[in-house]
Amino acid sequence: MRDAVKELGGDPKLINPVCPADLVIDHSVQVEFSRTSSALQKNQEIEFERNYERFVFLKWGAQALKNLLIVPPGSGIVHQVNLEYLARVVFEEDKVLFPDSLVGTDSHTTMINGLGVVGWGVGGIEAEAVMLGQAVSMVLPKVVGYRITGTLSSLATSTDVVLTITKHLRQVGVVGKFVEFYGPGVKQLSLADRATISNMCPEYGATIGFFPVDDTTINYLRQSNRDGNKIAQIEAYLKAVKMYRNFMDTSQDPSYSEVVTLDLADVVPSLSGPKRPHDRVSVSSMKDDFHQCLSNKVGFKGFGLPADTHDKTVPFVYESKEYTLKHGSVVIAAITSCTNTSNPSVMLGAGLLAKKAVEAGLVVAPYIKTSLSPGSGVVTHYLQHSGVTPFLAKLGFDIVGYGCMTCIGNSGPLPESVVEAIEKNDLVCCGVLSGNRNFEGRIHPNTRANYLASPLLVIAYALAGRVDIDFQKEPLGHSESGDAVFLRDIWPQRSEIQAVEQEHVIPVMFKEVYSRITTGNVRWNKLEAPEGMLYPWDSKSTYIKRPPFFDSMKKELPPIESIKNAHVLLKLGDSVTTDHISPAGSIARNSPAARYLASRGLTPREFNSYGSRRGNDAVMARGTFANIRLINKLVGKSGPYTIHIPSGEELDVFDAAERYREEGHPVVILAGKEYGSGSSRDWAAKGPFLLGVRAVIAESYERIHRSNLVGMGIIPMQFLEGETAESLEISGKETFTIDLPEDMKTGMIVPVHLSDGRSFETVLRFDTEVELMYFRHGGILNYMIRKMIQ
Repeated sequence: MRDAVKELGGDPKLINPVCPADLVIDHSVQVEFSRTSSALQKNQEIEFERNYERFVFLKWGAQALKNLLIVPPGSGIVHQVNLEYLARVVFEEDKVLFPDSLVGTDSHTTMINGLGVVGWGVGGIEAEAVMLGQAVSMVLPKVVGYRITGTLSSLATSTDVVLTITKHLRQVGVVGKFVEFYGPGVKQLSLADRATISNMCPEYGATIGFFPVDDTTINYLRQSNRDGNKIAQIEAYLKAVKMYRNFMDTSQDPSYSEVVTLDLADVVPSLSGPKRPHDRVSVSSMKDDFHQCLSNKVGFKGFGLPADTHDKTVPFVYESKEYTLKHGSVVIAAITSCTNTSNPSVMLGAGLLAKKAVEAGLVVAPYIKTSLSPGSGVVTHYLQHSGVTPFLAKLGFDIVGYGCMTCIGNSGPLPESVVEAIEKNDLVCCGVLSGNRNFEGRIHPNTRANYLASPLLVIAYALAGRVDIDFQKEPLGHSESGDAVFLRDIWPQRSEIQAVEQEHVIPVMFKEVYSRITTGNVRWNKLEAPEGMLYPWDSKSTYIKRPPFFDSMKKELPPIESIKNAHVLLKLGDSVTTDHISPAGSIARNSPAARYLASRGLTPREFNSYGSRRGNDAVMARGTFANIRLINKLVGKSGPYTIHIPSGEELDVFDAAERYREEGHPVVILAGKEYGSGSSRDWAAKGPFLLGVRAVIAESYERIHRSNLVGMGIIPMQFLEGETAESLEISGKETFTIDLPEDMKTGMIVPVHLSDGRSFETVLRFDTEVELMYFRHGGILNYMIRKMIQ
């Protein structure tokens, strides 16, 4: 943007955050090494080696931009660092107090709602505009009151609560709405429990999942070593403006747009999967549910396998010993992601479970890739202080890094013999993780089934080695004396966990970790970055490349151009996620992105991940729709393929888009419900823009992705209520013409004309006048640049 402003005759200094901006580097570390005490050190060494160019660029930004705080890699996950350190709760500026709020470039920004801070994810595109002073615009949301009552059972965890809420609110339908939690049951929830529930807000689809400030919030601020005078000021201010709540006093309950309820006593130990976060299944039903999934037709709860293959077992050799794999075998078990690693109760619970398992003589099979990636250094302190670290390590859960690892797809490689057994025999093997997303192709290419679970259940299923186990009837294993050991024998009680938490999670730990948060990484400190207002681009870099978004931009507004004779690039179904659109995990060796990197002289070992290549548009454009589990109805099989309609040739999606561009044809995308759910990944809009996508026609959208499409100048259009591509008998092989009027209005009806003479109506999903203005400028950042140079 600075380059563009300068080239258009403006002052590049104007491109600078006007409000405090915090950047935590947390998505670049991968689980290359595990099950060893040296894993953390080795993974961080590889992280710096692979991401050197990115880190130099970021360090340049730390010097070139004012009002920016960068937290170096190896510190933790942004949302946990925000909860424990960055969040102010109440701001003071020029002797004026006002409530803290934020927008973040990650959809799980909502985790801070658990601390009483209004915050949500907007994606990188809109966040850049916010940093430059542009207000966020949205349709005034409904506020859903979620009333919590009762008491949680001694066997249930906060993870079980959040998986229950996620399924419930998806059924209620809260996309674009605010959810506020209230009722006497909230008093039962620790601050970390509340943060866990707020963190999963994107999975239930709301904009925020808010917990007002109460005594529990203030106690957490003390526990996390916030300044005592500041805490007193926060409490006094919020009480004075009637924003401080007593959840036991019903007279304080607001009037909500609608109310739904949950009795905590109804919550049971649960997982979610095998392909979506809101497909909750109780632990007691897990065995039957998985077997049904094997038989069910291919879909969110099905793999479509013939019945005669369900009991197949496959022998393989690992470290000179023979093992067997089958459908349901666990090959990844990861305690990972901000959802749970911010929560001492489930982390210490996992540690106590590990201790009891080791003492009972149980082990985890060595071929299972186990890992523990805490959200901050504070977690390491209290795990060590409580004495559970050696037992976690004994089961293979050594600390492998601080950051978002397996949950984002940075799970690293599986043993070659395991991969070979899975691929040659078409096995549905499993990942179990304490993360928040398990969409297809996200966790690892070889785990077709992935289940979200509490850290305790991650360890339990790792010990079992399979997900199709009935813990009530089947033992986890046997002691050295041959006695059967059941999960109930080693499961810690909630009261036991709480006692350990109260003793071992103390303010001095927060003080120790955060006193050196910006200076504690020696490698980061040694990095030398270029200086200057403008970044000196290196044309040879395969990580950092000046993107082409503003190359042809002029000061004058471009005319609105209708879409003529567009081909359908992809025809997609329901719940297509941003992981399907722009995967963050490993780069497949036969992909267009791999071919590009190989042409630049890189070997497969150097490919890294899409998430780490986000600074290179040539890689990311080729990685758009590159998910190996993508189902494009034009092709009818899983994979990143489409049909070039004029020739009938099957091509990689990127290659087909390039062919259309050369032929002068724009392209559109057809989709079903919940298009763009999942991560607030801005490349899920930037990538389609680079592929020439002019419009998306879907049955419904997730909030952030629709906003990102608008931000890139792509038109979000919606089928009329009750209509779909199937009901309208649209094959996707027609060409589409969309006449855009000069006087476009929010929510107006726009006809779409097909080449066979038919037409159908759609709703133009520009929801505010501001969004229309962004579109007229060709995108939100184009608008900001023109605004800056006026």
